[in-house]
Amino acid sequence: MRRHDLDWLRVIVFSILIFYHVGMFFVPWDYHLKNNVIYPNLRWPMLFVNQWRLSILFVISGMGTYYALSKKTGLYFIKERIWRLFLPLLIGMIIIVPPQVYFERLSTLEFTGNYFEFWPSKAFLGSYPQGNLSWHHLWFLPYLLLFSLILFPLFMYLRNHEENRFLKIIERLASSRFGLFWLVLPLFMYNSFLAPYFPSTHALVGDWFNLINYITLFFIGFILISIKETFWKTVIQHRKIYLLCGILGFSVLLLIWLLFERSPLIYYLESLVRAFNTWSWIMTIFGFSAVYLNRRNAFLSYSNEAVYPFYILHQKVTITLGYYLMNLDWGLFSKFTLMVFGTFGISLLLYEFGIRRWKFIRPLFGLKKKHSRSDVEIKVVSLSKQSKQTV
Repeated sequence: MRRHDLDWLRVIVFSILIFYHVGMFFVPWDYHLKNNVIYPNLRWPMLFVNQWRLSILFVISGMGTYYALSKKTGLYFIKERIWRLFLPLLIGMIIIVPPQVYFERLSTLEFTGNYFEFWPSKAFLGSYPQGNLSWHHLWFLPYLLLFSLILFPLFMYLRNHEENRFLKIIERLASSRFGLFWLVLPLFMYNSFLAPYFPSTHALVGDWFNLINYITLFFIGFILISIKETFWKTVIQHRKIYLLCGILGFSVLLLIWLLFERSPLIYYLESLVRAFNTWSWIMTIFGFSAVYLNRRNAFLSYSNEAVYPFYILHQKVTITLGYYLMNLDWGLFSKFTLMVFGTFGISLLLYEFGIRRWKFIRPLFGLKKKHSRSDVEIKVVSLSKQSKQTV
């Protein structure tokens, strides 16, 4: 049975990404472009979202992988993953990302010509940040593809042996209120012993903290969906307790950040609270979404298909708008609002009129080819002939 709450969460989390990337334009953190006025306090809601937004996305991706494998042969699954992840990544690096690098180079005066003097002659020289070739926000795609290929044999085993001992252990843990909080332990270990030595780069090579942390969450998503209703029953029943845990976890994190000086002991404490906080919000979100979002409507049907192209397109639009707004004497509200609505609106126009309706462009943005009416009619006739022959 398809879970519509997972579709809703996928749409919501990727929508939050647009707000987040617009916010990066205004906060002190490193980003491709910066507004002429920085607003440090805007980072607090972004810090809250940062605790779980990418983590839950990899968990949801692991759950989606379970559904994909349940309907396909192993070989077809691998071919589809490569087709739907690598091809959009390639198109993104050739067409979508270069304008972002171009505007960044203009803003720092590293380049002064028009776009077609930059692309393609200079757009692919060297690796970013020293060079210009990059996948920028599309880093999620190669990571997801790598995780799918690495874990594929294990996923196939779990799919074909649903009564194995490992899944039975996870099912027993999921049957109790706090049983799944044992999964906090590996997240704590990664934060404590990998994060300090391997800062996040999203460059794949050498990005060991992100690689190990996110592949674990991806795997967790697969095993949680494998135990079926046991997981959903628990998160629905105890969602309010998990919400209190999340509020407590983030409150303690704020106290650590604001009141304590960095020391080894404080760092390990922060790592433990961070892992607890992340997992609490993931369980909370799954619990409340299972109650209130597990239903389908026309908006979800449209958005669920649009979300992948939106993800590919959005930062190009955000950076372009940001470049022309960054030095204007406007306030935070005006710029933020224009960038958010502009990113959603322009991405929607590009998707609706430049991608969705074109059968041969859809696969370039990770969508299945849309069958034309004649294709459907031919298929119906073929099926009809087969049924007559059978009779």
